[in-house]
Amino acid sequence: MATEIYRDAWGIPHLRAGSAAELAHAQGLVTARDRAWQLEIERHRAQGTSASFLGASALPWDRFARRARLDDTARRCFADLERRDPETAAWLRAYVDGVNGGLAAGADAAPEFVRTSLTPGPWHPWTPLGVWLATHILFAGFPAKLWREQVAAHLGGDAIGLFATDGPGTSGSNGWLVSGARTVTGQAVIAGDPHRWIEDPGVYQQIHLSCPEFDVVGLAVPGVPGIAHFGHTGTVAWAITNAMADYQDLYRERLRRTGAGVEALGPDGVWRRAARHTEVVEVAGEEPVEVEVIETDRGPVVIGGPEGLDGDPFDPADPSDAPVAISLRHPPRVTGDLGFGALLPLLRARRVADVDRAFDRWAEPVNVVQAADTEGGVLHRVAGRVPLRAEANRLRLVPAWEPGHEWHGWQEAPRAGLTDDGVAVMANQRGPAEPLGVEFAPPHRHDRIAALLADKERWSAADMPAIHTDTHLASASPLLDHLQALDALTPEASALRDRLLAWNRRMDAGSADAALYSAVRGAVVRQLAAHPAFAALATPPAYPEVFQPWLALLPRVGFALEHLLRAEELYGIDRPSAVRAAVEEVAARPPAGVWGDTHRLAPWRALEPEAPYDEPGLSGDHDCVLCTSGVPGLTDRAARGPVARYVWDLARREDSRWVVPLGASGVPGSPHHRDQLPLWLAGDLVPVVTDWTLLKKETDV
Repeated sequence: MATEIYRDAWGIPHLRAGSAAELAHAQGLVTARDRAWQLEIERHRAQGTSASFLGASALPWDRFARRARLDDTARRCFADLERRDPETAAWLRAYVDGVNGGLAAGADAAPEFVRTSLTPGPWHPWTPLGVWLATHILFAGFPAKLWREQVAAHLGGDAIGLFATDGPGTSGSNGWLVSGARTVTGQAVIAGDPHRWIEDPGVYQQIHLSCPEFDVVGLAVPGVPGIAHFGHTGTVAWAITNAMADYQDLYRERLRRTGAGVEALGPDGVWRRAARHTEVVEVAGEEPVEVEVIETDRGPVVIGGPEGLDGDPFDPADPSDAPVAISLRHPPRVTGDLGFGALLPLLRARRVADVDRAFDRWAEPVNVVQAADTEGGVLHRVAGRVPLRAEANRLRLVPAWEPGHEWHGWQEAPRAGLTDDGVAVMANQRGPAEPLGVEFAPPHRHDRIAALLADKERWSAADMPAIHTDTHLASASPLLDHLQALDALTPEASALRDRLLAWNRRMDAGSADAALYSAVRGAVVRQLAAHPAFAALATPPAYPEVFQPWLALLPRVGFALEHLLRAEELYGIDRPSAVRAAVEEVAARPPAGVWGDTHRLAPWRALEPEAPYDEPGLSGDHDCVLCTSGVPGLTDRAARGPVARYVWDLARREDSRWVVPLGASGVPGSPHHRDQLPLWLAGDLVPVVTDWTLLKKETDV
């Protein structure tokens, strides 16, 4: 049959072809036409070449990508895939051929190429793996180990737990499965929303893929074939949330230069040759920059080197004063496997058992999977590769020259069932993945979703948006408890306190009380962060810029405020006085408007538009089910939030719903660039269309 491209009323592509390979080609082609600029950005990020047209602002990422050897790892993983799974490798090649076939037309439609004088470059068979790796290399938040190291050094090991939270740089999701026993149809419903940095174009692509082997709707990652995270085949559906597992290690290295290159001290006391070469990063408008790439037996050195951060070479006579050199060890670099062998089996899945077997091949990121099928089967498991190693590896940096920090195989993936009332809820809290992680999200989102589901005996797919958009903020309790205990306030501060104590704790965009609460919270965060007890954490080490979000004190205090206010003792800090000062500060200069005036959408763009958008105000907050997250104490602008919402109905797939923050097209000015934004803001969803007669045929390929 001919390969056909259809569109629905929202510009979402629906593709039909005679084989899986032809369909992959069509997916690559339509993605390049719709999102050429996004694909070009992702290709350059994977290669570490984005500064060549974006300038010096992109240089920190390019340095990291080169030093972490992302492109080389992608090449290795593709070579391994060709040996182990030639069918998937050929399928990837077909997708890449489609991308290359559509880039010219896509670039002609995208104004960013003209603004940057950029011509799109060719994709290689390993480029989708590089895109996947670059997207997820920081997903598990290994830089948090750098923060824990700082906290332990200045406040002691017991202080680490005070700052443990779903904080800067991490990504999460809500996901829930309601079994057929709890639905009006007798068939399961799966719903949720992944939380990531909100980007323009969006990080997920709504798509429908159909060939004689399968017919699947779902959310694809632009630049990667298939539907990895959220899909519905008609008889089985699946979705994931971030398991918050720890599967990446940081090693302190001892390096020395020799006439032949660089050597690293191993755990057996032997100095061994490290791989070393130099790469050149082109920077638009500036001189090229050389990057030294070093890799030890543990992994690539991503921080420092033989001369540390300050150019001071290693002195063997004083090992305690060794320069900083930190290497990264993570599963794909060790195994040569990114888990792409799961992608085709997921598309071909018919039952929960098929999804289960497919996720046995998953590598990273480590996720909690929920799935259900039309025969009543359900699945709730962890998928991904987590190494077996010493507990110290999971918590902080470990010395590469000491034995006991090697990897010894892989953890068994935990499994869980549904609760007694027939539901499963995951919101990055401690759950089935607890043995694999260190820090998890607070339980508020999980507990709120579970409570809402318990309020009604039977649920339908149409009921789920009310859960998606719930704005109750349970984490407000510690601060409000402190407010309640205050006395001897000025009349203005006393009135403010009373108003907040009567507040319904909903972070609605139109709420003036929510704006007042946020202002007081931010003032408390700044008061605590400025205390001398935390002074040593106020200036982070001179690590590369890409790691700084994990090391900044103010966001750390903001996201850990609940712990800091409830701790039995906090290094002599007078917390009632800090809260009193914050309330008086806000009472003297209260915010004039409502929460949505300052809590506004702030999508990331590689290149800001010539005519800035007037981005809307948002409901929600970091610990709400509607997780739209600013940085308390620093900014209310929301750069993180739901990058998609979905409801998978197993009774009738056409009753399923989905939405993304902006639209299906990545081209500014397209009618489908931002047409879903009003629905996303209101909590509404777009119908999932599977009837080809209801679609508009665009072209044969």
